[in-house]
Amino acid sequence: MLHLRINGESRDWPGPLSVAELVERLGHDSRKIAVEVNRAVVPRRDYADRRLGEGDEIEIVTLVGGGSPAADAPPSDKPLLVGKFRFQSRLITGTGKYTSYDLMKRCLAASGCEATTVAVRRERLVDREGRNILDYLDLKKLTILPNTAGCFSAEDAVRHARLARELLSNLENPGAAWVKLECLGDPKTLLPDPLATLQATEQLVKEGFQVLVYTSDDPILAKRLKAAGAVSVMPAGSPIGSGQGILNANNIRIILEYLKDGDPDYPVIVDAGVGTASDVSHAMELGCDGVLLNTAIAHAKDPLRMAWAMRHACEAGRLAFLAGRIPRKMYAQASSPTEGLIAPATR
Repeated sequence: MLHLRINGESRDWPGPLSVAELVERLGHDSRKIAVEVNRAVVPRRDYADRRLGEGDEIEIVTLVGGGSPAADAPPSDKPLLVGKFRFQSRLITGTGKYTSYDLMKRCLAASGCEATTVAVRRERLVDREGRNILDYLDLKKLTILPNTAGCFSAEDAVRHARLARELLSNLENPGAAWVKLECLGDPKTLLPDPLATLQATEQLVKEGFQVLVYTSDDPILAKRLKAAGAVSVMPAGSPIGSGQGILNANNIRIILEYLKDGDPDYPVIVDAGVGTASDVSHAMELGCDGVLLNTAIAHAKDPLRMAWAMRHACEAGRLAFLAGRIPRKMYAQASSPTEGLIAPATR
C-alpha cells in the first residue's frame, strides 16, 4: 500500500501506482486537470511514466469560476408603458440637428427606438430643397412624439400641441394622442418655467392629451406634474444639449421614489443633457424607465456609431438595474473561491 497525501487528505492506495493510473482511478479527465507531485508540475505527457512513492504529496487542480452558460438572449423584461402607448425599446430619440435626413433615418434605425420626437414648425417640416421630414420617417414602425420645443409660454405650448394633434391625426399616426411638453423659461439655459409648465400640463390634460412633460430635477414640481395628470414626468439630467450627463443623481432618485410610491410602473424618463453612452447607462441604472436624447447622437463625430452605442447602453443599464448592483464595501473581497486552494509552501 502507498500512503499518499492528495489535495491535503491522507489516503492509502494499492501500489505500485503511476500518475496516469491515479488520475484514472479518481475518475478525472486528464485534459481538464493539472497535477503537481511534491511541488513539481508533472506534464500530462509524463503521467504514465511518473511513478508515485510512499508519502508523496499530490495536488490535482482544475479551473473554477462563476456564471452560467451564455444565454441566447437576455432575460425578458416588461415593456415600457407610457399612457396608452407600449414599447419594447426604452430609448426615445429626436430628429433634429442631423446633417441630412438620410443620416437621421439611419441613426433612428440603429438606435432601435420606436418613438421619435418632431418639433412643430414650418421650417422643420420642409427644408430648402422641398423635402418633408415625414418622408424619411417610417410611420408604420415609429410613433411620432410631437414636441413643443422652443415655446416660452403655456399659451404657445398649448397652441403647438393642438397643431401637432391635427397634423398627426391627418397622417393617422397614433402620436396624435400625446405630446412632449416643453415650456421654457430662459433662452440661455433652456431650463423649464415651472409655473408655465404646470399650467400647460393642466390645460392639455383637460383637452385629452397624454402629456409627457419636460421638467427640472425638482422632486416637488415632479409630484405636482404627476398629480396634474402627466402620463410621464421627464426630469432633465442637465441643460438641453449641454452633454453634461446627470448632474444631480440624488434628485433623480428622490423623484423616482416619490412618483413610484404606490405606482411602481409610473414612467420616469430622463430628458436632456445626455452626452455619451455612459450617461444613458447611468440614468437606467438609477431606475429610470427610459431616456430621451437627440444632440448626443446628431452631433457626435460619428452619429451612426453613437446611435448603436446609445441603444446598447440603454439595454445594459436597464439589465444592470434589474440585476441589482453589489453593495459598495470598504475592503476587498476575493472573487475566486477559497475552497480547494493549493497547499501553500512551507517557510
